[in-house]
Amino acid sequence: MTLVASMELSDDIIASIRGALSEDMGSGDVTTNSIVTSAASASAQVLAKQDGILSGLSVAQQVFLMLSCDMRFNSTLSDGVQVVGGQTLLELTGPTRAILSGERTALNFLGRMSGIATLTRLVVDAVAGTKAKILDTRKTAPGLRGIDKLAVRHGGGGNHRFGLYDMVLIKNNHIDYSGSLTEAVRRARAGANNLEIEIEARTAEEMDEALTLGVERILLDNMSLDELRHAVALCAGRAELEASGNVSLDNVRAIAETGVDFISVGALTHSAKAFDVSLRWAG
Repeated sequence: MTLVASMELSDDIIASIRGALSEDMGSGDVTTNSIVTSAASASAQVLAKQDGILSGLSVAQQVFLMLSCDMRFNSTLSDGVQVVGGQTLLELTGPTRAILSGERTALNFLGRMSGIATLTRLVVDAVAGTKAKILDTRKTAPGLRGIDKLAVRHGGGGNHRFGLYDMVLIKNNHIDYSGSLTEAVRRARAGANNLEIEIEARTAEEMDEALTLGVERILLDNMSLDELRHAVALCAGRAELEASGNVSLDNVRAIAETGVDFISVGALTHSAKAFDVSLRWAG
């Protein structure tokens, strides 16, 4: 059987998997270790119980591999593909204890990630034909940011900044603290090592000020469709525009049609419904 390899498992994702297993296993799986002998081996299948976008296949495999290097896997699928209810996602063979002890953690990752990917694909499809790109936010589960953002990519979305370190995002509290947008941008440019700067514009006046300052991207938070259209016309391509705030499947198309470049959607990671998956013995 073949191992479905992935180059996407970054150090932070590996750490998330280790943390999840440690949380669940503690001092050991007392139920499985009492019932199953250490020499027992078995084969099992992971099944989709609904239609959607697969994400987390390589993560689930890594869960089992951390419990036993003797696990073997087979799948014709890859993360990011459409699957249907009843479809076999993964076949695995190895020590029975590893399969039973890793089952819930593996399914938790698969369910969360496929749920995020499925919702992301729905939102991406809703804006098809417009220039708008769908982005996630930092509204991820603590300790699972790499996991959540990988799932967004599998769903066809893009990643906004990963954290506070890789992009400057000047929001209303930063502006109010600095005394003005101009002063906030000046301080950021002096201390942020030439990182891209995005600012939140609350009014047409702040947007005009941001354009004068030459920032790379402007965040238009909780603006009406008319306000977004006005902002696009005012900007005239001088900066990238990102719409955000209360975005849903019901309104994302209308937001995209205003002409903004990006739409950031916190719901992709904080409100996606878990995808239904299960594990059963093969044969």
